[in-house]
Amino acid sequence: MTKAGRGTGALPVHYFDERTPVRVTSLFAALAVIVGLFSAPLAPAVVAAAPSARQQALTDLNTLAVKGRAPKTGYDRALFGQAWSDDVSVAGGHNGCDTRNDILRRDLTDITVKAGTRDCVVLSGTLADPYTGQTIRFVRGPESSAVQIDHVVALSDAWQKGAQGWSSDKRRDFANDPVNLLAVSGTANQSKGDGDAATWLPRNKAYRCTYVAKQVTVKKKYGVWVTAAEKDAIARILGDCNGDAPQQTRPAPAVPQQQPDEVYYRNCSAARAAGAAPLHRGQPGYRSGLDGDGDGIACE
Repeated sequence: MTKAGRGTGALPVHYFDERTPVRVTSLFAALAVIVGLFSAPLAPAVVAAAPSARQQALTDLNTLAVKGRAPKTGYDRALFGQAWSDDVSVAGGHNGCDTRNDILRRDLTDITVKAGTRDCVVLSGTLADPYTGQTIRFVRGPESSAVQIDHVVALSDAWQKGAQGWSSDKRRDFANDPVNLLAVSGTANQSKGDGDAATWLPRNKAYRCTYVAKQVTVKKKYGVWVTAAEKDAIARILGDCNGDAPQQTRPAPAVPQQQPDEVYYRNCSAARAAGAAPLHRGQPGYRSGLDGDGDGIACE
């Protein structure tokens, strides 16, 4: 039977017999605790942490095929599409700006851009060069080759390790994928050539772990294999890292300041020496005198 308690807000009391009043809510709570002790699974004492960048790179390295380097026969830069094409399916593709300027805007600070190019063409900026650790001033013109865009995994290296069998679209994406591109010292880029990790590493030792980890990321994404010597070199570098592979933090670029500066190239040889070719109509340095076929692209 049930008896109502007296007083405002008193809870009803239930009797299991006439002598032992027990509040049902309290009893159920106690039973729940007892049952829970025996039936609830124990929470794990340790939750596995996400792998570090170094560990992830080592794991990914072990998924790459290991083969010998194929002959370079037949390699040509043109097989990877028009240099710095915007007609690609990777990040930045079809944004109305060529890949080279996309990477300059990403990697340089204190940039100025050419007026009338929708903030595309970079006229000047400052590079904290990851390969040498130096600070390099970029000014578009005859000396602009001081800063170049490096393919972290060189096109020729990829050609000899799988890219010969790719479609033209995949090769064009590979050549313009921001994951595989860095603005770097022109001198360092030239010294690298098409070397892999077994034959060339950045002079800046603090960046080497990040550098080889980037190579692994790119090779895994595109299915590029490694040689045995290359794999050993990458594993050794990652094994020497203290903790995570260092990640280069790039400051957010400042808001571009438009400048009306004009750039003049005497001929296509000068444009190529400055690293500016090909030149598209509307870009600094383009003029009809350099565009022999009048298709809007000079110094192809």
